Amino acid sequence: MDFWSRLLAHTPLSSASSRKDFAKDPARRLHRFEKEYSQLLHTWRHSSNLAHDDEAAEQIEIRLQELTSLLSDESRRPLPHPCISFSAAKQVYIPVAKIATSSYNEWIIKEAVLFFATLIESEEEAFVENDNFSGSLTNLLVRITGANSIRLSAEIEARIVELAFNITTKIRLNPEILPAWFKSQHRGPHDAKHADDHDKFTGKTQKQDFPLFYLLMDYIHHEGKVGDFARTGLLYIIEAASSSVLLEQWIVESDLSTLMATGLGALYSQLSRKLVIDHPSNEVPPCLALSDYEHPKSNYEIVSSCSPEFLSHVDTFLSHLLFWQDVLNHCKSVEVKSTLLEHFQVIFLQQLLYPSLLESSDVDGGSSVAVLTYLRRILESVDHPDMINLILHYLLALPDVVPTAPNDSGDIVSAARKRKSLDLATMMASKSEEAADPLLFNLVDLIRACLRSHNHQTVHVTLQLVSTILKRHHRYAVTTLLDTEGVLDESHHRTAGAQAQEIDYLMALAGTIGGDDNFNELYENLLRDTLNRIENHPCSTPLITPKTSTNNHQLPAVPDSLPSAPRSVRSHALRPEDPLLNIMLDRFETFFTNPVETNLCLTEAVIDLAVCGFMHLEGWFLRSPQGYEFEEDDEDDEDLPLPDPSLDPESQEYAEYIQMQSLKQCRRRPKWKQSSLPRLLKVLQLLCDQVEAYRELVPRFDDLLQQRREAFQIADHAPPIPTPSRARTPSSQTATVAGTPSIEKGMFDEARNPSRERPSGLEVFAQRILSELGTPSRSGSPRGRKETRRVTSERIVPIGDTTPLRAPVPNRSFSPTSVASAPGPTPWENRNDPFNSQAKAFQAIDQSILARRIGIPEVKPPVEPITLSFDRKPAVVSADSADDGDDGSNEGEGEGEGGGEDALLAPSEDGETDAGTVVEEKTVSVSHVLTNVVLLQSLLFEMASVVQVRAGLFDEVRYT
Repeated sequence: MDFWSRLLAHTPLSSASSRKDFAKDPARRLHRFEKEYSQLLHTWRHSSNLAHDDEAAEQIEIRLQELTSLLSDESRRPLPHPCISFSAAKQVYIPVAKIATSSYNEWIIKEAVLFFATLIESEEEAFVENDNFSGSLTNLLVRITGANSIRLSAEIEARIVELAFNITTKIRLNPEILPAWFKSQHRGPHDAKHADDHDKFTGKTQKQDFPLFYLLMDYIHHEGKVGDFARTGLLYIIEAASSSVLLEQWIVESDLSTLMATGLGALYSQLSRKLVIDHPSNEVPPCLALSDYEHPKSNYEIVSSCSPEFLSHVDTFLSHLLFWQDVLNHCKSVEVKSTLLEHFQVIFLQQLLYPSLLESSDVDGGSSVAVLTYLRRILESVDHPDMINLILHYLLALPDVVPTAPNDSGDIVSAARKRKSLDLATMMASKSEEAADPLLFNLVDLIRACLRSHNHQTVHVTLQLVSTILKRHHRYAVTTLLDTEGVLDESHHRTAGAQAQEIDYLMALAGTIGGDDNFNELYENLLRDTLNRIENHPCSTPLITPKTSTNNHQLPAVPDSLPSAPRSVRSHALRPEDPLLNIMLDRFETFFTNPVETNLCLTEAVIDLAVCGFMHLEGWFLRSPQGYEFEEDDEDDEDLPLPDPSLDPESQEYAEYIQMQSLKQCRRRPKWKQSSLPRLLKVLQLLCDQVEAYRELVPRFDDLLQQRREAFQIADHAPPIPTPSRARTPSSQTATVAGTPSIEKGMFDEARNPSRERPSGLEVFAQRILSELGTPSRSGSPRGRKETRRVTSERIVPIGDTTPLRAPVPNRSFSPTSVASAPGPTPWENRNDPFNSQAKAFQAIDQSILARRIGIPEVKPPVEPITLSFDRKPAVVSADSADDGDDGSNEGEGEGEGGGEDALLAPSEDGETDAGTVVEEKTVSVSHVLTNVVLLQSLLFEMASVVQVRAGLFDEVRYT
């Protein structure tokens, strides 16, 4: 019938072409739009309850889809646009909003939101500026997202927040449309001046003044696209406050700052109170896999730092913290910014962050580890100077500075902020009877106490926090965390001769450890890394930035808006008696028995202390120039001819002679006296002496140390290795990592270590490395060595303009299997091959050596005046740690239960105190010691590179 009716009516047979012609005709398009709109109203008015009338709800959904489709299609076509004009003239959006709010139907709500979004995107008829349009839309959004509305899907919520975001984008581009969406009930500035005090204080902010603002506030904590739209839209509104005094006053008096501060506090409270630092089983760093590292235990109360739930909570908290920073960056109103910062300090810092630090303890479960980790993440994430200043100024108990600039009491916004501050102070006073004060116990006290802790994880995270403060916020540490003194002249700088002597000494210490690696290339790479590290330090900018003109010698100060911010850093030196430095040096004295994580953080903190350009190295890192002593009969002085006695002291020749004499004197090398060395160099010398003692105690120490270096190199360049299956070949069952049980039939020996987890991919890779390197000179090693004998060699390390240092490498003995030049047979071939059997035997010997437990060897102290004492034999401890009560002896993983398996490697005699109590010596595996020896050598190279780079970058060496 449709075919014959079209034929008799002389209409085209193709329906597609008919719809295309229909869409091109504005009159026919308008006719269809009016028809759809009429049917929509008819269905709505004849339905008693859309929530229970499914047929009517479906018809309304279809009609709304048609209306939206017509509007969307028309907006892409050339003028005229009669449907859009009809919508504006007849205010079609009003009944559409009413239908959606009363329907309680998710699909109708979705189509209504799309309908409003299409009208806004058309950018015609000034919909966004229309009061009726804004009222209908805000009423719709408030009703469908309110507490009495139905539960909406995530897709519809995303569309709602995106619609609100589009409106804020229009407000940002055209602030003149703000009055259509923001209708404050407050008086204007002129009327406010004549209002009495009661009128100024009455009337708190109402949500109906700016519903769009509170709609976005409800979604700023969401993740994904919804949260991004909400946070960005709120930033646009805050940015628009700079062009509207009424909006600025409204934001100050609103509960924006309260909601943001309490929301941040709620997210912080969700974080675990007890934490252990751990690594995923397949991502254990090589330095930990090749040590006595064990995964810490976690339970329902103590959370692991690598658990997905914990990481999700931390990311959510930090994202909201970064939103605070974005708000302050976009806010151009000083009053709004001051209100936000005030609430951040009072509600978050004083009520949550500081009490959590004060109540932390490492005795039960590691609450100190948790709060110190959170504080470090906060300081690493935040860059805004005002937020950093608030956090560190309060926690470090820096003195407050009262601003000298008088405030304009007649400003309506300033008056509103004062009322808000008064309300906040009253609220806090009513909640807390006696609040804790950082003046009694501040962050410095907590850091020093935690560094003396017996819990190695507490020490670990505390050192990480110290490094973060030193690297990112050094100016706050100069007068609080560190005990420093100002340096006014260049007489504190070292001379050229002393510079060369200091570098030679550090390189000589590294040379005593030995090794066969290409240290020339290693040191050159380290020099480049150190240069980048020093240049990127925040204190280096004013020192290395070229001066733009002769009249502008100073860079602008740090742009802090708060008056209590500390001044810029000036030249200073660390006092040798600095408590923080000495606590770290106490930890250095037990370097080889410390956990590897602790040593990594120790070395990092020392280098972070030294990379600041304003921090002088003399006195604590290097020898002090005040202690230089020179030989009286220096042969170099005879090379300079004496001047003619007839020369005028005012002549140019005499001045050149004096300058040459000064250059000659600065090139002299001072006497190297043990008493003039700072404690840091003395401790490093002691550690190198202990390495020599280990070389005598541990069989094949140099071979095993070189294998450990090669294992690190292989691990750094190896592709990820999947977790192995339970099935094992016989050859892999004997491969072990030092400090871990052996592998049999693909499983750990539960009887030996029931708390040990299944081996990770990297741990298995470490086991394979040790298995392959069990024979020191096997031809299949990564370096491809084929020689059967080794002779004493020399290593030349470039030191810039200084004299090259030749460090001898001791002779190294090898097992008889070094004559084997071909790879060993497979486990199922040549099982009776004597060479294969011998290789396995030596592998087993190496593994037994690596698994043995040793303590800190006794080292003969430097030659000092002899003091006779025949009371008792001294305990086996380091020379400089005897006078320190907290030597960290209880710290670390993998403590041995017995004194040792071998009398040579672990003496059975224990030291005794004056009271007669036995002091148990801490022991670690030989494998653990080897890893720490590699770390020590890397530290020495890095210290030498810091001294050399600073000398050229900051002109720290005196030549005259």
